Amino acid sequence: MRLAVDALGGDNAPGEIVAGVLAAARRLPEDEIFLVGPQAEIGPHLGADAPSNVSVRPSGGPIGMEEEPAAALRSRPDAGVSVAAKMVRAGEADAFFSAGNTGATVAAALMRIGRMDGVRRPAIATVLPLSSPVLLLDAGATTMCRPQDLLNFAILGGVFAERYFGLEERARVGLVNVGEEPGKGTDLVKEAHGLISGSGARFVGNVEGRDVATGVADVLVTDGFTGNVMLKTAEGVAREVLGMVRSAVTGDLVGKLAGAALRSRLVGIRDQVDPENYGGSFLLGVRGPAVIGHGNSRARGVENALVGISRSGDGLVEALAEALDAAGASGEAV
Repeated sequence: MRLAVDALGGDNAPGEIVAGVLAAARRLPEDEIFLVGPQAEIGPHLGADAPSNVSVRPSGGPIGMEEEPAAALRSRPDAGVSVAAKMVRAGEADAFFSAGNTGATVAAALMRIGRMDGVRRPAIATVLPLSSPVLLLDAGATTMCRPQDLLNFAILGGVFAERYFGLEERARVGLVNVGEEPGKGTDLVKEAHGLISGSGARFVGNVEGRDVATGVADVLVTDGFTGNVMLKTAEGVAREVLGMVRSAVTGDLVGKLAGAALRSRLVGIRDQVDPENYGGSFLLGVRGPAVIGHGNSRARGVENALVGISRSGDGLVEALAEALDAAGASGEAV
């Protein structure tokens, strides 16, 4: 695959972004990776031994976190994230990645690449940092949803989860709700429940918050407002629990001895819930793969995000379109 990377997007750009790209390029020797940004800022971080499958595509600077995304893209069409998205539209790249302004990444994908047929709003699909990985969508792209949007999210998420997790069976799709019964919840989720039930998806029904981490579903569907709160809560709880464990095994002599004995297992748990394992979230519903990295992404997260794109992004849009069509969800979105 050919991957375009917004080199100046994110809190730790360009150093960590470039380092992650170089590591990914060595793991993906058959892929081509473009670092999109000013040569003067990227060049010093490349080094003399940069892999031959990495090159620089000149562009303007990043969209700042405080800027209004659509207005910034209109006033600065040469911004890195805009150029990366336009490379996908022009067929020069197969996917693009940015750890910069999330709104700008979503806006660039919509304005420069466009939505898939039948998709009114896109969804951010992200892996929750749990011991049993689960794909959550929407994690923040569309805060005000319609029932048809949630149906589309279920279809898109199911296909993507099968590819991303390497599932041998069809992905199990659950609808986030306040109760398991079909009649529970708001009008939005009650109507969405009926639509997903009749869509042909492998639907396991409503999933309550307490069951999110139990592995009852491979995909969790909800609106972007609820999903973003769920994601931030999961990340925050995971961070706090790890902090509590760290304090318990570094406090006194007994704790330090216990920590030393359990070190390998504790490191395994830490790595299991580390968001950097996945590195980014896919924006589903646009005509070309767009991946949103964490704003504070380090090299490891960028590397893993690009490897994830390479392994699951080839032919993804075509597979999603086929699934939407099979479920009767393609056509003009309203």
